[in-house]
Amino acid sequence: MASFEHDFPFDPAYGYELQDLLRVPAPAAPDDFDAFWRERHQEARKVATEPELGPLEEERDGVRIHGVTFTSVGGVRIGGWVALPVEGAAEYGFVIGHGYGGREQPGPDVPLPLPRAAAILPCVRGMKSRGLHPGIPDVSAAHVLHGIESRDTYVIGDCVADLWCAASALHELVPELAPERGGPALGYLGESFGGGLGALALPWDDRFGAGQLTVPTFGNHPLRLTLQCIGSGESVRAHHRDHPEVTEVLPYFDAATAATRLEVPTLVAAALFDPSVPPPGQFAVHNALAGEHELHVLNAGHFEYEGTAAEATELRAARQRFFGERLGRAR
Repeated sequence: MASFEHDFPFDPAYGYELQDLLRVPAPAAPDDFDAFWRERHQEARKVATEPELGPLEEERDGVRIHGVTFTSVGGVRIGGWVALPVEGAAEYGFVIGHGYGGREQPGPDVPLPLPRAAAILPCVRGMKSRGLHPGIPDVSAAHVLHGIESRDTYVIGDCVADLWCAASALHELVPELAPERGGPALGYLGESFGGGLGALALPWDDRFGAGQLTVPTFGNHPLRLTLQCIGSGESVRAHHRDHPEVTEVLPYFDAATAATRLEVPTLVAAALFDPSVPPPGQFAVHNALAGEHELHVLNAGHFEYEGTAAEATELRAARQRFFGERLGRAR
């Protein structure tokens, strides 16, 4: 069991040893779970994303970085960044999600996992800095509750659709990656919030060939409701105390349940100690994966300690190898 000095009023390891974490299951799916998500995916694929590439903002690590906007479900314009190879055509493509603080810049997501790759880095609706939208809170504690009264209005479903539409926009902007042109399968990367969204998004979209989910959230909601944390899950726990009927909605947005449908190769980086996303939920996502999968164990997530930089370096190396083997093998 990971142990660090901390000031939290709870144990961010939650008393779990690694062998315990590897046994955390996924909740059973609602009877219409698959139908619900397939319909959402079909709606997103019909959207004319009409991407608009902005001027060059930065050039580094073999890519030119531009701003981008595109249309997602409900006619909402989503902003973010696109990274394009400095030289030659793109040979790989990635959709890259973000954590529950949004994204102010491309940041450490560039350099990309593979050379000669292009990527789209969207800010999903409501999230700063380029996904801000009237009526949707931009603070995670409030965002995670937006529309939670119904599975059809819950913002998390629309954020998943934003990722699908981001893939469509990338294919339009970089046509050599498009399936109809014989382009390669896309890779997906997502951390924390973006990890949970990725688990919900990938099972239904055959444009993706591999994914990496780092400290993914939204895994095993029934268990999460019993675990204190400092992340968005605490807002859901508080809401559940006053609105127990939310348990009728949350099963449709359980990343571990969705992982039982996720068949593309997936690398999960899960932490033994995490005050924001309880580790049992992270491991529930990994344990449930239906296809080829790989586990990269982190000592801590959402927590700075003396080994943080070294772990990040090791994970970057694992990511490069993983996508090189899976996406490179598919070409």
